[in-house]
Amino acid sequence: MAVNTNAAGSSPAKIVVLGTGGTIAGRATSAGDNIGYTAGEVGVEQLLGPVAAFQGAGVEFVAEQVAQVDSKDMGFALWQQLARRCAYWLEQADVAGIVITHGTDTLEETAYFLQAVLQPAKPVVLTCAMRPATALVPDGPQNLLDAVVVASTPGAHGVVAVCAGNIHSALDVQKVHSYKVDAFSSGDAGLVGLVEEGQVRQLRPWPNVPEFHVKNRPVAQAVSAQVAIKNRVMSESASEDWPRVEIVLNYAGAGGLVVDALVAQGVRGIVVAGTGNGTLHVDLQAALLRAMEAGVAVVRATRCVFGRVLATPADAIADAQGAFCKTA
Repeated sequence: MAVNTNAAGSSPAKIVVLGTGGTIAGRATSAGDNIGYTAGEVGVEQLLGPVAAFQGAGVEFVAEQVAQVDSKDMGFALWQQLARRCAYWLEQADVAGIVITHGTDTLEETAYFLQAVLQPAKPVVLTCAMRPATALVPDGPQNLLDAVVVASTPGAHGVVAVCAGNIHSALDVQKVHSYKVDAFSSGDAGLVGLVEEGQVRQLRPWPNVPEFHVKNRPVAQAVSAQVAIKNRVMSESASEDWPRVEIVLNYAGAGGLVVDALVAQGVRGIVVAGTGNGTLHVDLQAALLRAMEAGVAVVRATRCVFGRVLATPADAIADAQGAFCKTA
C-alpha cells in the first residue's frame, strides 16, 4: 500500500512501514482487556491508516506485511526475511527510513540483530505497544507516529527502538517491565533522544557498529567478518544453517547438565549470564570449560539489569565486552 500525503509541489519523504505483528497489532474481545488478547491480528495497513492521515503533508508511506506473529515466537527464518526486506528498501534512493511494527517481548533482540547485520546509514525504527489495538486507550498509534517522526529526521541513522516517546539505541535497549506502557530502558547508556510533540530532541549519537565486532581484532579482519555475516544472512540459504548459539543462566546450585546437553546437540556458541560481575558456579564453569575444549565459543555476560562484566587477568572465560548483557 502506498499512501501519499504530500502537499502539491513538494517532494515527500518516503517511509516504509514493515509489519511483523505483536501487541501493537493485537485484538481482544473487550476494550477493557489489555492482557487477554491475540497478538498479530490487525494488518499494518490498518495500523498505519490513522497515522498517515494525522501526519499530513510531506510523507509518503509504503506499507508491507512481512509477518503476523507474537514476538515470543520470533525466529531466525523471520529475522532473515526481515533483514532482506530492510536491505532492499534501504537501497532505494527515495526511501528516507524504515519503521518496523514489532512485539515487545523480543524487540531488543531483533533490533540488535538488524543493527549488527545491516549497520544502516538510514534510520530503521522499531516500534511496539504494550496494549492491543482494541484497547480503550491504545499506546500503539502514538508510538507509531513517533517512530515515523524519527524515521523522517534528517541525519538519523542506525537501528533504534521508539516507545513511550523515548528513543533507545538497538545496542542498549532492554524490556524491563512486563505491563507498563513505558516498558523499556537503555540502562547505563541512556536514551538516544526523545520525541516531543512531533520533534526529536537528540541526547547522544545515533547507534554505530557494535563494539564486539571491532574490539581486540584488526579492523580489516572485523570488516571481513561483518561482510561474511551479512552475505550469509542475505543469501537464500536456510537459516537453519546458521551456527546455533544458546544462553544459559548462573544461579545458586547451577550445574553443568544443560551445557553438556547443548554440546551433545552440536551447539556452536554459548552466552552465559553470570551472577554479579559474571561469576559462575564452580560446576557450571567446569561444564563451560569442557565445552570450550570441544570447540564451542563461550562468553560471559551478567544477569544484572545494569552494568557489564569487568574482566580480570584471572578469568578462565572471556567476557562479552558488554555486547550481550541485554540478551542475558
